Amino acid sequence: MMVEVQMKQEKRPLAGRSLLKRFVKDRRGSTAVEFVLLAGPFLALVFAIIESSVSFAAHQVTANAVEDLARDLRTNTIRQADASPAFVRDYICNKIDILVASGCPELYIDLKTYAKYGDVPLTIPMAGDDLNTSGFTVAPGGSKTINQLRVFYKWPYYTDYIAAKLAELPDGKTLIYATTTWENEPYQ
Repeated sequence: MMVEVQMKQEKRPLAGRSLLKRFVKDRRGSTAVEFVLLAGPFLALVFAIIESSVSFAAHQVTANAVEDLARDLRTNTIRQADASPAFVRDYICNKIDILVASGCPELYIDLKTYAKYGDVPLTIPMAGDDLNTSGFTVAPGGSKTINQLRVFYKWPYYTDYIAAKLAELPDGKTLIYATTTWENEPYQ
């Protein structure tokens, strides 16, 4: 018995058009290509969400620290004599250190007493594009005095795209700001 072997004639693809046609029709690896195309924007969105969430949390933690310190000063839990600049800085820094760099290098505090509420500043002290800290001091008042505590932190953005879009300061940072104004209780 004779077995006839039929040889298939190989078709050679034309150099340009056939190769492109085969490439378009071939579905192997399409998932990998789609992943590569979508991974960049997806990861950018994820990083933007994480970074803005952490920034919001830093705002909230700073505002809570300011309110805690103001309450302790208002009720004389922390005495005026004990509220030195180093003590106030350590108090605030210990409350926000979970979110900021160790030692709070970008923390600025202004605590002053005013004669009347109309004298209390309502704006952020800026010098051009940056925070003006030249008049900042820590000097809480005694019984029945009007005080204002302002705390600023220069918050860094870590994603270049976010920093380019949201940074308020020239060094790619934004200003976290918390303030409160109160009148001390009549204590002895």
